[in-house]
Amino acid sequence: MSTSRVEAAILTAKRERKGALIGYLPVAFPDLDTSVDAAIAMARSGADVIEFGVPYSDPVMDGLVIQEATQTALKAGFKLSQLFEAITRVTAEVDAPVLVMTYWNPVVQYGVERFAKDLKAAGGAGLITPDITPDAAAEWIEVSERVGLDRVFLAAPTSTDERLRMISEQSTGFVYTVSTMGITGERSELDAAARVLTGRLRDAGDKLACVGIGISNAEQVASTLEYADGAIVGTVFVRALRDGGVDGLAAEVREIAQGTTS
Repeated sequence: MSTSRVEAAILTAKRERKGALIGYLPVAFPDLDTSVDAAIAMARSGADVIEFGVPYSDPVMDGLVIQEATQTALKAGFKLSQLFEAITRVTAEVDAPVLVMTYWNPVVQYGVERFAKDLKAAGGAGLITPDITPDAAAEWIEVSERVGLDRVFLAAPTSTDERLRMISEQSTGFVYTVSTMGITGERSELDAAARVLTGRLRDAGDKLACVGIGISNAEQVASTLEYADGAIVGTVFVRALRDGGVDGLAAEVREIAQGTTS
């Protein structure tokens, strides 16, 4: 299988710096146009991969800052068509690949094949699916292979070695390596389990592992990239957009991106 755009972006970041910065934002927060401008600014300020989150009514993995942002989008009448519009507009302006972080129910309700084809047509690179595991994702695996989209599954510190092998085999782009058990949000110190889990994924055959949940500053990015291929940052970027607008977000991304070179 050829190298995907997400893999290529991470490998380029590893070659040119210490590794990749992956930035998360909810689509349509605080409104559609601003979220598009914010994603473009994020890419231009140092993010190698953009992660657009789909607002969802029951975000079991998300911390308070992201929950409040997605609720704002939902209350404003968010529709999945806005996701595809946003990706089309972002990918027309920047080269950074755009992944979609989504709970599985919206994809099923929309139709798995229809969702995949519309995502591909919009220029999207694939899906991060926090609440579906490879053994329950046969339809998505088949459709993503056929349409040409990455599928990023999550690995947790509690995953067995057998499950890690399955996740490694079925993920493309990278494996989303959960740094600590619990919801997303900033932590003053990253759980050492992230380093151990990344090592276990290497042993399971995984090529690229990016660590998320709890990374909130340049020092933590630099520390993460000592053992992982990418660092995923969400909550602090959403807060920066909420409090400082697109300019505030861009400044925060530039600051945190320094961790990819330090």
